[in-house]
Amino acid sequence: MKAILGKKIGMTQIFSEEGQAIPVTVIQAGPCVVVQTKTVNTDGYNAIQVGFGEQKESRFNKPLKGHFNKAKVKPLRYLREFRIDNVEDYKVGQEIKVDVFQEGDRVDVSGITKGKGFAGAIKRLGFHRGPESHGSKYHRRTGALGALGPSRVFKGRQLPGRMGSDKVTVQNLQVVKVDPERNLLLVKGAVPGPRKGLLTIKASVKSK
Repeated sequence: MKAILGKKIGMTQIFSEEGQAIPVTVIQAGPCVVVQTKTVNTDGYNAIQVGFGEQKESRFNKPLKGHFNKAKVKPLRYLREFRIDNVEDYKVGQEIKVDVFQEGDRVDVSGITKGKGFAGAIKRLGFHRGPESHGSKYHRRTGALGALGPSRVFKGRQLPGRMGSDKVTVQNLQVVKVDPERNLLLVKGAVPGPRKGLLTIKASVKSK
């Protein structure tokens, strides 16, 4: 399985050989370090734990420092697991670089979307507004909440609330360019999250 952690740099556009403008997201993908390997015998499942991103050592607690010291790698900001079948192909301390992907590959990119704070039903859920005339006192309100008989609000009712900060995966994006020297991955289209946000890039599960 091809997978790597990365950081969103921003969006730009590049031009194909035919002169067509292609919108791309620039991702700093890796290098990642294998911090731990997990097997069915020891943990009940096969996986590798991967670290990414620099961080001051003073910001880590003693258990995490011990975890990194055991693997003989420097402390890393992010730790994530990837389920794989062939754990034997990876060793603790091994680097995973952006060259695991090639131009034309299809990937699924996961990230945490931008937080919007508390939002109303129109912004959050796309409700229609009421009349804007002076006599109408119903402009951007939620509306009726349901039946009078039960005297309660049913579960699942769409209401104002916190918007954003959700994990979102955009599937089947095309890798337009790979730059191993600068650890850059250019993916066609938009990906979730703000600039400098953590991204997980995996080989697409829906690619043909």
